[in-house]
Amino acid sequence: MSVTDLPMPGTTTVRGACPCDCPDTCALEVTVEDGRATRVRGDRSHPFTRGGLCVKMNDYERTVYSEDRVLHPLRRTGPKGGGQFERISWDDALDEIAGRFREIAETSGPEAIMPVSYLGTQGILNGLNVGDPFFNRLGATISERTYCDSGSCTAYAMTVGATAGVDPESFVHARYIVIWANNMLSTNLHLWPFVAEAQRRGAKVVVIDPVRHRTAQHADWYIPIRPGTDGALALAMAHVIIGEGLTDEDYVARYTVGFDELAERVRQYTPEWASGETGIPAEDIRTLAREYAAASPSVIRIGVAIERHAGGGQTVRAISCLPALTGAWREPGGGLLQLPLWAFPVNWPAFLGAEFIRPGTRVVNQWLLGRALTGELALDPPIRALMVYNSNPLVVCPEQDRMVAGLSREDLFTVVSEHFLTDTADYADIVLPATTQLEQRDLMFSWGHFYVTMNEPAVAPLGEAVPNTELFRRLAARMGFTEPVFTRTDEQMVAEAFDWSSPVMAGITPETLARDGWARLRLPGPDEYAPHAQGGFPTPSGKVEFVSSAAAGGNFVLPLFRQGSNEHQPGEPVDPLPHYVPPRESAGSGRHPLTLLSPKSHAYLNSSFADRPGQQRVQGGPALHMHPDDAAARGLAEGAEVSVVNDRGRFTARLHVTADVAPGVVVFPMGAWRKHSRGATVNALSPSVFADLGRAPTFSDNRVEVQPVGPVDAAAPAGEAGRADLA
Repeated sequence: MSVTDLPMPGTTTVRGACPCDCPDTCALEVTVEDGRATRVRGDRSHPFTRGGLCVKMNDYERTVYSEDRVLHPLRRTGPKGGGQFERISWDDALDEIAGRFREIAETSGPEAIMPVSYLGTQGILNGLNVGDPFFNRLGATISERTYCDSGSCTAYAMTVGATAGVDPESFVHARYIVIWANNMLSTNLHLWPFVAEAQRRGAKVVVIDPVRHRTAQHADWYIPIRPGTDGALALAMAHVIIGEGLTDEDYVARYTVGFDELAERVRQYTPEWASGETGIPAEDIRTLAREYAAASPSVIRIGVAIERHAGGGQTVRAISCLPALTGAWREPGGGLLQLPLWAFPVNWPAFLGAEFIRPGTRVVNQWLLGRALTGELALDPPIRALMVYNSNPLVVCPEQDRMVAGLSREDLFTVVSEHFLTDTADYADIVLPATTQLEQRDLMFSWGHFYVTMNEPAVAPLGEAVPNTELFRRLAARMGFTEPVFTRTDEQMVAEAFDWSSPVMAGITPETLARDGWARLRLPGPDEYAPHAQGGFPTPSGKVEFVSSAAAGGNFVLPLFRQGSNEHQPGEPVDPLPHYVPPRESAGSGRHPLTLLSPKSHAYLNSSFADRPGQQRVQGGPALHMHPDDAAARGLAEGAEVSVVNDRGRFTARLHVTADVAPGVVVFPMGAWRKHSRGATVNALSPSVFADLGRAPTFSDNRVEVQPVGPVDAAAPAGEAGRADLA
């Protein structure tokens, strides 16, 4: 980025895009006065953003100019975890990193080096794949990233294909809206106005969730459900719809395959059986199925949480069958909304660097990072160097005690690129300063709407911060990598970001985006968009596959979730028909009788913004939410200090007693940093076990007990207490 790229002196407005891992991908207007950003707000002309931002971003300029920003390269001076550093030059930092990487590659092999990254920044340039070519060229361990939606995407693609599904803006036309495992008002805020408009027009809004969160409180019908049993409910709905002749027979005959097999499969999944699994009365299940089938159009919005238990993949398979059974796809506003990102013709191969992958290079899933770092995976060679960017694994990975032990290793060389000294950065040997979204160029797709957005740099980088693109250009140069991919400018990367010749990009160019800020993909408008009114599903058969032809390929991971690799990973074939997989950790008995849920926080985005004072005030202190019956059974009262425990770990919290959570369930929103907590956070208890499809995480398949604080817990740091908002 050159000086001529930046706004001129005086007051100007610069178009931008929110970088957060959120479906809304808001268009921004940044006010710049004499080279300093003074205000960040939502673009008032954008049809989805509509001028508003969520609590995470509506004071983003304070994040950019925070006195806590990392603005220069740092080297550790104290013990790992102590957060003690000295300033060094970029040359010294790059020399040390390159020198250590070369030494490790020569003595142990390059697979002893592992990158760890995710979507702390979501842009095509600086986001998920920015470091992939570098690490693939180096020969490092391939880092598999299945934190979020990998199981859902696998199941969805197996059933209806990689289709964008319903246009979120067309929700206004729906007559029946099912919001399933999605706290829209906290995690998908800008979709809610379209739901609310449909509700004003007479649509019925149903929320299915174990927690009566903000969104559930606005529903016409809130249906509490036991965690991990959503698949039982979906299969029972299919039982009722088929058994009572509520199907759209013409749609099923024309645009689906495997109906007879599905009908036979779901005969066993009666509402009475599902009631025993889900805790929902059998008659309510029948009513839900009948109302859903009768309404036209009806739409289901599933959230990320739907996959986070042992049977998450099969749950999404079962839900994905419902709109085809009822013919909901026939009209605008009808069908299923999973991830609209499938509509964007992103040129992923240009950013993956898959051509550099050496055959046989090992793969380690980040969900197992704690075990990888502590030697429990028996890796040969062991991990000797870790480079972390766009992520804070000490907070977001499971088995937090193992993560602490692994990051504390003196023989582990750790590099972290960051905005702030996160919990993970405290364990780094080298910390590098990263630019914020206001200081870098990027181009954004969305997993929540149909708009592509350009982010222009509004201000010059603060201190010595650099974008991720520049970071990996510098590292590649220090390592002597001369291939053209390592010298591309940001402008060249923008030019390669999309298949600009795709019909959905007609008339959209880097130049028009630089001028206008954003553009809707060239798809029919929300009033006309019904892509599957006459089938046309992107499956091998071109139809909804109740019996999935992709099941023969085994439990593969889609390329989107594997660093640099375009190859599916075949395994044992899976059942081609949807079926029920109960929660892995048994319910209702034993030493750990409660299910712990760790949903997204209202004011944090994963662990981003969890150190910002304004967001901390909105979120409130760390609190565990428990039903009154469960509290009474344990002799616990509002405000009590409690310890949440299982065989993987423990954390302490202030108790909030509320009927907004179901009996047998406790809730602790994730995202808070360890340094602001009582010695540990909720992922100290999360399992490092995969779900049934896509190697998805199982955050919600997590059994615990809650006890009064004992001597061990009382010795932990007190932290800030208070009632935390449910999300």
